[in-house]
This record gives sequence, structure tokens and C-alpha cells, in this order.
Amino acid sequence: MTHPVGRERVALVLLCAAVFLDSMDLSLMGVALPAIGADLSLPESTLQWLMSGYAVAYGGFLLLGGRMADLVGRRRMFLLSLAVFAAASLAGGLLSSGWPLVATRVIKGVAAALTAPAALSLITTTFAEGPRRNRALGVYALAGATGYSAGLIASGLLTEISWRLVFFLPIPISLLVLVTAPLVLPRGDRPTAPAGGFDAAGAAAVTGGVLLLVYALTETSWQAGVVAAGLLGAFIFIERRQRTPLVPLGVFRSRRLTAANLAALAWACATIGWQFVAVLYLQQVLGYTALTTGLGIVPMGLAIVVTANLAGRLISRWGLGRVAAAGLLLQAAGILLFLRAGTSGDYVTVLLPALLIHGAGNGLSFPSLNIAAVGGLPNDQQGLASGLVTSAVQIGAGIGVAVLAAVMALGDSTLAGYRLAFLTAGSFSLLGALVAHLGLRAPAAGPTRVTTRA
Repeated sequence: MTHPVGRERVALVLLCAAVFLDSMDLSLMGVALPAIGADLSLPESTLQWLMSGYAVAYGGFLLLGGRMADLVGRRRMFLLSLAVFAAASLAGGLLSSGWPLVATRVIKGVAAALTAPAALSLITTTFAEGPRRNRALGVYALAGATGYSAGLIASGLLTEISWRLVFFLPIPISLLVLVTAPLVLPRGDRPTAPAGGFDAAGAAAVTGGVLLLVYALTETSWQAGVVAAGLLGAFIFIERRQRTPLVPLGVFRSRRLTAANLAALAWACATIGWQFVAVLYLQQVLGYTALTTGLGIVPMGLAIVVTANLAGRLISRWGLGRVAAAGLLLQAAGILLFLRAGTSGDYVTVLLPALLIHGAGNGLSFPSLNIAAVGGLPNDQQGLASGLVTSAVQIGAGIGVAVLAAVMALGDSTLAGYRLAFLTAGSFSLLGALVAHLGLRAPAAGPTRVTTRA
């Protein structure tokens, strides 16, 4: 029989592999879009949704995914949603029509939104609070933080052969996890439905509101923004009156949880938005190919690996607030160093230091924010806690990309537009550092149960 410690390690690897896939799929389409458009004769409006369809569905369904993990069962939800993710990947690689292809991306986004909270809550309920959980969450954060960069690298390599390989890539990894996970993942307690039933109205309001909010930002549609605001307002009203709310609003009385989620939102606005702009900058201004762009990002991924592995020990010594704030400050420094590049920035002396510093800050801040976000709620509400922080990251990604794309258009030249975008991304990171410093300074008093009434 497998030793309990060895079994826990295998379970952690499998859970992190799934979350790595979720993050990687955010960026896999980026480099492949021109090849897909040329091969299938798709207009730019359709190509855009191959990326935004996944992100919108991912961000919009995360809160629902976190609650369903608690109610349906974390293990069951993880396996079912990962199976849907693999099936949608296969369908996408076989299709040759625009909108059916987009539909597979939307389905994958929904599946990822159900997988990620279940995986994170399985980790937090498997590993006891303290150094062991911190180390496990550090590995989890590493998987999520490097997934986006790995997607850029893999996309560049695979597109050189065939863009369909970008769709097929997640399938073998998903199948390996699906075959192995039932043998090592804990079954846990049998979920019990709340007496008041499932909060379907709240789920519909928040999911629709977030979907329309991200749509409004990506499409610059004020009409969609107004409807999104109305739906989110309706969600708050529903949650205040619901006996068993999807999100008990009382969780936001926790200064630590609120600060962690706000800082995670700013973190994603900065780093995901910056990576989106940086890839365009390397190709459009500096003339990098898709392959050299992906390879050029490798050192940043290595820096993330090193610092994420150190994060747990630094948190134990310095505390969550200091490590998170320091990481966000380093991240901002790396972003702002891109201002030195101009139209002919040397890679070794200009770009490489910026990438390494950004990666180091990324690897320190992301684990810290995840630990802070999930540490304040008990085990049976870990799906809610992880759903909130993952949703904050995905919504932040959508906001960051949309805002930076709009800011780029304000420059009186191409280079000026990129510089404005880098300044904006750096400002997001500095804002996150301030929130982390002010909101995560005090040590947590331990998990606090939040009642179902808001």
C-alpha cells in the first residue's frame, strides 16, 4: 500500500497538473491565431473569441464552481470537469469551422472554472494548515503561475508544425490525470445539500454579471457594462435575502480575505495584462518570431520556479503581508524596466533583467496571496474560498488585458502606446503591493466559520 506521505505527493502532482492545464490554455491560442485564421479563413472578430471566449467563461463560472465543489463533492467535480475539458480539446482539434471552434473554447472555459476550485480545495483539505499546506500551495501556485508562460512557449513550438496540435496538447495530460487520480485522491466527506436548496438565482446573476462585465471590457460596450452592473447589483440583493447564498457576503468582513482577493485582482491585471502586451511588443516592435518570443520568456518561467519554491520558507519567516508586498514590488520593477527597451532593446542587457525580476516577484506574490485567501475559512468552505481568489485572478486577467489594450491606443505612436501600457501595468502591481501591505500585515487568527446568511 502506498505510504500516506507518498500518496499525498502524487495527489498534489495530479491536482497541480490540471491547474497547469487550465492556466496554459489561457495563452495557448495567442501565437496560433494567425495560422488558424489563414487556414480556416476566419475574420478577426471570430479569432478574438477563441481567446476571450475561454477567459470569459472561466472567469464567469468560477464562483459557481467553488460552491459546486463544496455541494457536489470536490473529488467528483474535479474528475467530471477534467473529462469535459479533455473532450472539448479533442473536438476543437478536429473542427474546421469558426463558431463551433469558439464553442469548444467556451466549454473548456466552463470546465476549467469547475476544475480549479475543486483542485485547490482538495489541496487545502488534504494538507494540514501550517508549513505542509504552505509548501503544497506554493507548488500549486507555481503550476498556475507558470502555466500561462508555458502556453506561450508551447504555442510557438507547436504552431510551427500545425495549429491543431495546440488543441490536442492538453489531451494526453488530462487522460493521465483521469486514470491516476481516482487511485490517490481522498474521497472526503459525503456532501450534503443545504436545507434551503441551491442558490440558482444567485448563481445566474453573478455568472451573467461577470460574463457581461468581461465582455464589456473586451468589446468596449457600455450597454453590456450597464446590464452587467445591474446583474451584479441583483446578485448582492439576492445574497442578502437568500437562506443558503452562493457567496455569504459575511466573508468580506474578513480583512485578510478581502485584501488577499483585491491584491490578487491587481496582481492579475498587472502580470497577465503585461504578458499580453509584452508578447505583441516583442513581435511587432522588436521583430521577434513566434518561436523566439516563446523561447525568450523561458528565463522568466525559471525565475518563477525558483522563487515559488522559496516562498513557503520566506512566508514562515517574514509573514504573508511582507512577502506578498515585496513580490508585487519586484513584479512592478520588472514591468517598468521594459520602458528601457525602446525600438531596439538588447535582450541580454535590457530585456533579460526585466524578465528575471518580474518572474521573481511573480513567484513570491502569487503563492502568498493564495495562502492568505484560503486560510481564513474552515475545510468545508474551502471551495468557496478558492473560488473567490481564482475568480479574482481571472477577472483581473480580463480587466488587465482590456485596459492595457485600450491604453495602447492612446499613444501618439506605436512605441508610445506600448510605454503607456507598461506604465499602467506597473501601476496595477504597485496598487496590489499597497493593498497587501495594509491588509495582510496582521497574522491570521485561524479559520472563521461564516454562516450561510449574509
